[in-house]
Amino acid sequence: MSDWNLRLDDTVDESIKLAANRGLAIAAEYVLGESNKVIPIEEATLMRSGSVDRDPANNRVSIFYDVPYSVRQHEDMTLRHDPGRSAKFLERALSDHETIKRIIASAIRGEI
Repeated sequence: MSDWNLRLDDTVDESIKLAANRGLAIAAEYVLGESNKVIPIEEATLMRSGSVDRDPANNRVSIFYDVPYSVRQHEDMTLRHDPGRSAKFLERALSDHETIKRIIASAIRGEI
């Protein structure tokens, strides 16, 4: 899966770090929502297992699906899915870098 990082230098003002962490959390929720729009769905168990874990001390968030078959559903391109649903659901949602950056920048500017 993709790994997308935002690193904040230790010299950055604490209020900016807090705002950036808030923006990162909002962006992660956005990515999870976008991923859920195309996630393979049969009984919605996989989708309901999606979550965002925040680690503000290290300026990190994790977006994950917590069922045993989530990696296979994400990685196996040979699986058949309903129309509009596909593998690589999280990776595709993460590829929208511009929206993710705009969300974080808006939080830093205090707009959200």
